[in-house]
Amino acid sequence: MSPMCTEQNENLSDHGDTLKCLLGISGIFGEISLRSCVMYTLYTRTWLGYMYYKRQLRKARERYPVGHSTAKPMEFNGIKIIPISVLSDNYSYLVIDTASGVAVVVDPADPQTVQVNASAEEGVMLEAILCTHKHWDHSGGNKGLKRLHGSCRVYGSVDDNIPGLTHPLSHKDSVTFGRMHFKALFTPGHTVGHIIYLLDGGATGTPSSLFSGDLVFLSGCGRMFEGNATSMLSSLDTVASLSDDTLLWPGHEYAEDNLLFAAEVEPRNAARETKYQWVLQQRCQKLPSTIGEERQYNPFLRSHSAELHLALGLQQSQDEDWTQFRARVLEELRKRKDLYKRR
Repeated sequence: MSPMCTEQNENLSDHGDTLKCLLGISGIFGEISLRSCVMYTLYTRTWLGYMYYKRQLRKARERYPVGHSTAKPMEFNGIKIIPISVLSDNYSYLVIDTASGVAVVVDPADPQTVQVNASAEEGVMLEAILCTHKHWDHSGGNKGLKRLHGSCRVYGSVDDNIPGLTHPLSHKDSVTFGRMHFKALFTPGHTVGHIIYLLDGGATGTPSSLFSGDLVFLSGCGRMFEGNATSMLSSLDTVASLSDDTLLWPGHEYAEDNLLFAAEVEPRNAARETKYQWVLQQRCQKLPSTIGEERQYNPFLRSHSAELHLALGLQQSQDEDWTQFRARVLEELRKRKDLYKRR
């Protein structure tokens, strides 16, 4: 969690744009405060950031001794996915090939909680950590878990300063653990080296699963402080191109707030209302979603929507190509979400 972000945990990032940040300029958003930029640089690049993360971790353990949401594991033909609620609204994911006992964890923010789930409850040893990006609320447990599981490998982007990184990945690199085949997809925008992980369901005859970190949430997307709207649009299009039945496992629990914001920009979207009513009925975590569902109501995946353009008061200009216009729509959406306050 970034110390200067007040909208839950949607993190401000720099990496590569530090000079711009210190000048009070941040990509698509124009001027931001120098104080916020300095704080973020300290958070991501110094021991002060790690100490802040540890403080937040202690507070969350006290407030949510059994997690912010009730975990509901899902198993598909011997591949078990266990959401682990950590901090105030984060999710880590333990993914197990039950036939071989091979296990990996995605974004282990709280090493203690992950270890309890892996060893005490499931009786597995971690073979790998798949890290989507450098923020402490996704990477803070990397080194601690590696110490506990000496042969555990840490995967992530070489561009993102991942703590404990041992195996850097590039776009479309594949890694296999037992019957679990993951593909890394490079999706910059939230951070310059953000990666999402697609678990191929073909080998087990099940839907594929996408672990999206802070790129895409249920009806939302992450902040874009490390890129611009064009790069973020390209990353979101990568997600939107996946098959309808792909399961979405996001890095945060923002479902209710995001769906309420979606109602502000597409008030007549029936799919959004249906999903919102479903979310209100849930007593545990509101996941997984599917890519097919998200394309229907997630405004950040709907920059092509004429209804959305009308609601935002935007029109494509004569000298603007379609991609440029969609990037402008995305930029406007993100600005409005940053200013959005629940009624």
